[in-house]
Amino acid sequence: MASSYSNARAVRALFIASLQSILKSPSAVFFSVAFPLVFILVFGFLGGGGNYSLPVATGLHTDTTSPLYKALEKIPVLKWKSVSTPADIEKLMRDGDIIATIDIQKNTDGTTPENNILITGASSQIDKIQQLQTLLTTVIQSQDPEIRKRSQEIAKIDLQMKQVREFKMIDFILPGQLGFSLLASSVFGTAFVFFSLRQTLVLKRFFATPVRKSSIVLSEGISRMFFQLTGAIVIIAVGYFVFDFTLINGWVTVLHMLFMCALAMMVFMGFGFFVSSMVKSEASIPPFSNLITLPQFLLAGTFFSIDNFPSWLQPFCKALPLTYLNDALRKIAFDGAGFWELRTDIIVLLLWGVVVYGITAKIFKWEP
Repeated sequence: MASSYSNARAVRALFIASLQSILKSPSAVFFSVAFPLVFILVFGFLGGGGNYSLPVATGLHTDTTSPLYKALEKIPVLKWKSVSTPADIEKLMRDGDIIATIDIQKNTDGTTPENNILITGASSQIDKIQQLQTLLTTVIQSQDPEIRKRSQEIAKIDLQMKQVREFKMIDFILPGQLGFSLLASSVFGTAFVFFSLRQTLVLKRFFATPVRKSSIVLSEGISRMFFQLTGAIVIIAVGYFVFDFTLINGWVTVLHMLFMCALAMMVFMGFGFFVSSMVKSEASIPPFSNLITLPQFLLAGTFFSIDNFPSWLQPFCKALPLTYLNDALRKIAFDGAGFWELRTDIIVLLLWGVVVYGITAKIFKWEP
């Protein structure tokens, strides 16, 4: 009889049992699907609000020695991006990373105005560009005590509009919420399940059967991934059909997003195994798990671009694994990025996986 035992059948049976357990848990369904959907609905109905800065780029022909340029650099609300080619400008504008370029050129023929300012802005950002134009006028008027008398002699502002694909708030929010849903479910779900299996001696009973340890881990991983990826499809579908979430290449984009979600889940579950081995009681799981998930929820670009954080905090933000998942999902959905273009995001996630599973392998406990 022992020779006919099939670990493949064992994995299938454990997968079904684990999936049934997940589906019977209201908290698992809520935090995996309903929780991110609530935020998506809220921000989706809010539309394009929520940005409190004006991201701009220096024009390729700007006179960076100009006093006017120096004054603009000191304005906190203006977030400057570096560009070196027209292609850089096009991409930043298309992705919504800048609303316009500001090109300041000194008038060399001795006539007025002293400077010419050319604003080249995205047509989808007209409201913010108007705010930018007002801001520039204010700065110009502050450059000289006599400026209110001769403001038109200092600089003339020309405005150009470019037709670009609109980067909507839902295009930023949905990938962030999807990423956090995967992180929270993987960490909390895995930690609670394996701690409970160990404490109730279920794992010890498994060892009395021919089932392999790897089959137990594999079945739990597959069931959780199946559930989460199904939830991801629901979230993407709601975003696409209700709020016009951008899927640049249609169903191909969805498949690429699901691949990244699956890769990230394998990494995130490692944190769950780590937590389940560290804690001494079930009550300790939420605090330990929150230490891993909350900083990423707040700092990994889930709600706001990490460019909005202080410069001293940004290196920490860029070290978090969720940052790279969020970044990859946005690039896939809006830009149609391929896996080669996402190599940095994939490599960083894999490195996190190596580190987390390497540490967990040394401390993971199969018995109480």
